[in-house]
Amino acid sequence: MTMTDLAEHLCRQQEEKVRWKHVWEFLEEYRWEPADKKPELFRDEPSRCGNDQWDALLAALAEHLAAQLDLAPPEWSRSRILDTPWFPSSLRSKRMEALVWAPAAFRKHGVYLAARDLEAA
Repeated sequence: MTMTDLAEHLCRQQEEKVRWKHVWEFLEEYRWEPADKKPELFRDEPSRCGNDQWDALLAALAEHLAAQLDLAPPEWSRSRILDTPWFPSSLRSKRMEALVWAPAAFRKHGVYLAARDLEAA
């Protein structure tokens, strides 16, 4: 699954739990890709979902994955930054964890999700 495919799934789905399942599925498939194929999965700009939070999440994820490969973030990701921080979890403890442990790319885009949550996917 490419990030473009992921965006299409997110745009079609309104239920938050299902959206997160698509994100985790993307990450699981990404882990199994050969290293030389990984950049292709987030290089192309995904369509916007009409929800700034999810659009910023895609940008943060692309930038985070690029950094893990020691690559520059895709150009399309640079403009998707939230004005107001988004904490996907409503649990106070998860919000505090995200404040401390959100990867730099996610903080930059205003999405506060702990790194451990990405690895647990």
